Amino acid sequence: MRHEIIDPSQFELTDKVVSIKRVSKTVKGGRTMRFTALVVVGDGNGHVGAGLGKATEIPEAIRKGKEDAMKKLIHIELDDNASVPHDFIGKFGGASVLLKRAPQGTGIIAGGPARNVLEIAGVKNIRTKSLGSNNKQNVVLATLAALKQMKSPEEVARLRGKSVEEILG
Repeated sequence: MRHEIIDPSQFELTDKVVSIKRVSKTVKGGRTMRFTALVVVGDGNGHVGAGLGKATEIPEAIRKGKEDAMKKLIHIELDDNASVPHDFIGKFGGASVLLKRAPQGTGIIAGGPARNVLEIAGVKNIRTKSLGSNNKQNVVLATLAALKQMKSPEEVARLRGKSVEEILG
């Protein structure tokens, strides 16, 4: 199954900061400023995760976001031309992300937040469309939700008790 716990220490992970936001809280003595960092980590070979870190300093928020992302690593199935196995729409909050299969040489056609996730995951050929909300955090999490629910033809065949040839036609 795809939902097993993945040990991040066995991969050479790279990270990418998707967004840094300054947030403030009004208290009796004035406003306290903090930073939230949305970070995506992955090994470029089918493992990817996203996390949110909050702290008073930017580097600390990024470090916390990276640690959070490592805890949420998922494994994704890629087909022979480094694309997704089938088309799928992932939803999170108000954001929906459509992931479409693409032939070799297409490249990554995706908007900012979805592109960050797909590049770090190791997808080379894909077409995407962000639908609904443009909130970066929700778009990243919708992309991850779509990737998490992808099934390879082998997995579908095993679940249905059929051969891969019967599934693919």
